[in-house]
Amino acid sequence: MWIKICGNTNLDDAQVAASLGADAVGFVFAPSERQVTAAQVAQITPHLPERVERVGVFPALGAEEIVAAADEAGLNTVQLHGGVNLELVQRLHERLDGRVRLIQTVHWEVGGDGAGKNLASQLREISADGIVDRVLVDSKVASAMGGTGVRFDWEAAREVLSQAGGGVKLIVAGGLRAENVGEALRTLKPWGVDVASGVEEAPGRKSREKMMEFIRVARGSDDGCERVEF
Repeated sequence: MWIKICGNTNLDDAQVAASLGADAVGFVFAPSERQVTAAQVAQITPHLPERVERVGVFPALGAEEIVAAADEAGLNTVQLHGGVNLELVQRLHERLDGRVRLIQTVHWEVGGDGAGKNLASQLREISADGIVDRVLVDSKVASAMGGTGVRFDWEAAREVLSQAGGGVKLIVAGGLRAENVGEALRTLKPWGVDVASGVEEAPGRKSREKMMEFIRVARGSDDGCERVEF
């Protein structure tokens, strides 16, 4: 089970997440209460264990801007958050030349008629393109795409995801916390999970106790659970 603690804004939180066993720590470059700059992240990443992925979450920027920020910040993974743009994915793949991995975010619309409507087709498109092998499914609430602390309909999503074909690894985000991550794992059987607000004391400030409990439950719930590539 791959576990990412996202929305880090300071060295202490990122180091604690790594020490507790997180596989990845995330930094948000999109407009958010947790938004950071490349210069700020560059003061954090050199002090993290080599095994920990350093993930930058980017809005729909140009490839050159994303590459420059990733290089300055010391990232080894870029997560695209501004919609599926396979032309941008291709340009980043060429510019990053394999030294930085890619994660594509897709969204499940919460409380709207379009919930899950385009998700399966997007996943098939991403899989067919063959560049990105990890896809993160997050909640979209009104105009807010991620960071809302609201979960999507996992039961409905399971059916949609089962129709999406194969070839990419599923990461679940959106409203996760220690109290419900086990249910998410049992329902969707994802390759990984991503949490931000569910392990915070306040936006951008993590709780050691919440991170510890989240990781403990996620690891425990993963025992004997076959990861699914969809």
